[in-house]
Amino acid sequence: MNGRAARPREIVTPRSGDGDLAIDVNRLNKHFGDKHVVKDVSLQVRRGEIFGFLGPNGSGKTTCIRMMCGLLTPDSGSGTCLGFDIVRESAQIKRHVGYMTQRFSYWEDLTIRENLDFVARVYGMANRRDAVDRAIDALGLKGRAKQLTGSLSGGWKQRLALAACMLHEPQVLLLDEPTAGVDPSARRAFWEELHTLAARGISVLVSTHYMDEAERCHKLAYISYGELLAQGTAAEVVASQHLSTWRVLGDHLVDLARELRAQPAVAQTVAFGDALHVSGQDAGALELLLRDLASERGLQVSPIDTSLEDVFVYLMRHAKDNFGDNA
Repeated sequence: MNGRAARPREIVTPRSGDGDLAIDVNRLNKHFGDKHVVKDVSLQVRRGEIFGFLGPNGSGKTTCIRMMCGLLTPDSGSGTCLGFDIVRESAQIKRHVGYMTQRFSYWEDLTIRENLDFVARVYGMANRRDAVDRAIDALGLKGRAKQLTGSLSGGWKQRLALAACMLHEPQVLLLDEPTAGVDPSARRAFWEELHTLAARGISVLVSTHYMDEAERCHKLAYISYGELLAQGTAAEVVASQHLSTWRVLGDHLVDLARELRAQPAVAQTVAFGDALHVSGQDAGALELLLRDLASERGLQVSPIDTSLEDVFVYLMRHAKDNFGDNA
């Protein structure tokens, strides 16, 4: 670094777009070699909405998110982000997007303040001292501003990463499994901060494997092997799969689960502690089967609400792996 501040960047104001939509994309496709990693995905994200992306590893979640925000060019499809065309105006979009990767990528031999000041220089911010001060105050980093980043816990590194991608006051945040490896208390605090940002009108796109986090999103999309299988609120995603679920208590549940999975009325069984969740799409046939088994074997069975996790497991087990052995 030569000590000279970067030239201030040109300010481009986001366009109003279509009403309250921050992102509106239609039939996005992307190939990497012979792999079709995103297939005809269409989504809308509103301003101030936290939109969660669920799916197994390698399902195309991150690729899809990056295309929606102009960070990756689709092979085909169209759309807008903040009113800008995601193909022709990607440079303008990038000025209003903050991207937080799963892997912590800041300098551990610099303090929090030094890291943020360096990022502000990269953005070419003329008022970087004020921007750094605001970011430190907003995310509760003031008491640790002079602490070396390498000595921070995972939760505090996460706060630093969020502060860094908020420096240029983006209107869209992309978060790629941001709480992986972070303890539950820090995860909870992080999500409180995300809801604060959303209340200010910032749209948040986040990929996660945690069901408690997914339930805190305003909307969800489930992507598997490049295909969008379900989207909507958590309740809408659950309802879309038409699963009836029962809780089973009794002895030898591992053997019972194996037996039940061979029954046409059973779509899946999932162990939850000392209970077994049994789901199927034919509610009447499933109830008859389980009540007969309860009577024969002294089991306790009761209907329960199908959870988002039940649906997540169902979708993951029934998705077709089109990537084969090379996925």
